[in-house]
Amino acid sequence: MKINKFVMPEVIFGSGAIHQVGESCSRLGARRVLIVSDQGVLHAGWLEIVLDSCQKAGLTSSVFFDLTTNPKDYEVEAGRKVYVDHECDAVIGVGGGSAIDTAKAIAILVTNGGHIHDYEGVDKIKEPLPPLVMISTTAGSGSEVSQFSVIVDSERKKKMTIVSKSLVPDIAIIDPHTLTTKSPQLTASTGLDVLTHAIEAYVSIAATPLTDVQAKNAIYLTANYLRPSVASTMNEEAKAQMAMASLQAGLAFSNAILGAVHAMSHAIGGRFPLLHGEVNAALLPHVMEFNFLAVPQKYKEIAEICGISTDTLTQIEAGGKAIEFVKKLSLDIGAPQRLSDMGWNGDMIEEMSQIAIEDACMITNPRDITLDDVKRLFQQAL
Repeated sequence: MKINKFVMPEVIFGSGAIHQVGESCSRLGARRVLIVSDQGVLHAGWLEIVLDSCQKAGLTSSVFFDLTTNPKDYEVEAGRKVYVDHECDAVIGVGGGSAIDTAKAIAILVTNGGHIHDYEGVDKIKEPLPPLVMISTTAGSGSEVSQFSVIVDSERKKKMTIVSKSLVPDIAIIDPHTLTTKSPQLTASTGLDVLTHAIEAYVSIAATPLTDVQAKNAIYLTANYLRPSVASTMNEEAKAQMAMASLQAGLAFSNAILGAVHAMSHAIGGRFPLLHGEVNAALLPHVMEFNFLAVPQKYKEIAEICGISTDTLTQIEAGGKAIEFVKKLSLDIGAPQRLSDMGWNGDMIEEMSQIAIEDACMITNPRDITLDDVKRLFQQAL
C-alpha cells in the first residue's frame, strides 16, 4: 500500500474564533507578537479585536500593515525590521493571502536570515520558524493552513513560490463572521480561488485519498454556497460553508499542490495588479479543457459533485458539463469572464508563458504541458 503524508496545523473554526488568538499565542509560548495585516482588515474592525485578545492574554503587540495586493519582497523586509526592532517572538497573520503570505515570509527571515529570494522553490528553509498563528478573513487563499508563501520579486516582477512544511502554521483560526465585511466582488473573487484550489488539487498528479476527500467537499460546498454568499453579506450559513470550503481546499492543495491555472495566474500577478481569484476564474475553464485528456474520470466526478446527473452521459459529455458549470457559476456571480475584461490585453504573453512554465505548480499539472500550450491557453482566455 502506498504511504501518503498529510500536513496541517491545529485548526480553530467557528463564529467568534478570532477572540481566541491571544490565548492561542500564549499556549505557544509567545510574549511579544508581530501582527501582520492590511488596511482592509483594520477598517473592518478585526484588527482591533486581535489586539484586544492579545492584550487580555498578557501579550505585547506590534503591528505591520504596510502591504499591497500581491505582496512584495521589500514589504517583507520592512516587516522583518519591525519584528527585530520590537524584539518579537511570534507572528500573527490576519487577513487574506497577502497578509498571511507576508507573515510567513517575515518569519522565514527572522530565523533563517538572508533575503526572501533565497527561499524561492521547495524546501530551502533550514532553521525552525517562530510560532505562527494565522487568521483567515477572506475564505479564499487557504494560506492559513498551507505550506506555501507567494511573494513578488519586485525587480524581476515575478511571483516567487516558496514551498516548505516549515510554513504550515502552528494554529489556523477561521471565523466565518469575518466574511460579513467583504464586498460582493471580493467574495466572488476569493470564492472562485477556492474552487480553483479544489479542482486543481483534485486532478493533481500528487493527489491522494487524504487530499481527495478535502477537495471534493470543497467543490461541493462552493458549488452550492458561493452564489448565496455573494448575494448577501449577512447569510451566515453561506459564509460558514464557504469558510469551510476554503479551509478544505487549502488542506487539499497544500498537500496535493496545484496546476497550470495557478502557474499562469502567478505569472500575471507578478506583473499586473489584478485580483488573483478573477484571473484564476478566467483561466480555469480553458485549463480544464486542456487537462481533460489526462483525467476524464475525475472531471466526470466533478460534474457529479456539482449535482449534475451523468448516468446517460459519456465521460466526454460529463466532463463538458463540469466545465460548463464552472463557467456558469463565474458568470452568475458577476466575475469577469476573460482576461481582457480585467484590462489585460495580452501584453507579454511570450514572457508570461515562460515564467508560468517554470512555476513550481506546473510540476503537478495532470497533463504534460509545453511552452506553446501555455501561450495557446493565454490566448484562449483573452
